[in-house]
Amino acid sequence: MESREFIEMARKVLGVASAVRERAADEVTDRLSAYSPAQASSLATLLSAAAVCEKENPALEAELHAILELMSTGYVDLDHVAQLREIRVGELTPELREYVSDLLED
Repeated sequence: MESREFIEMARKVLGVASAVRERAADEVTDRLSAYSPAQASSLATLLSAAAVCEKENPALEAELHAILELMSTGYVDLDHVAQLREIRVGELTPELREYVSDLLED
């Protein structure tokens, strides 16, 4: 992925509106084969930070799904997404709790 595209993707992942963040997370999963190892791990780290702060469940689900998909590339490990431990799992829906547990167990 070209630098310009990567920067644009990072901006969307960190967008102000939850709908923008949700769409960006979906876009991340659509382009898995386009990322270099550094880009994949950087996006996973940004998505993890966004997930910790996320207030909207649809956006959080999209972010967590994108992180899981990025981890499947082999370029992302638990150190890149360690901030997910900051999420208050008890306050999540059962589905979102399962996502977080799956991500932190890898």
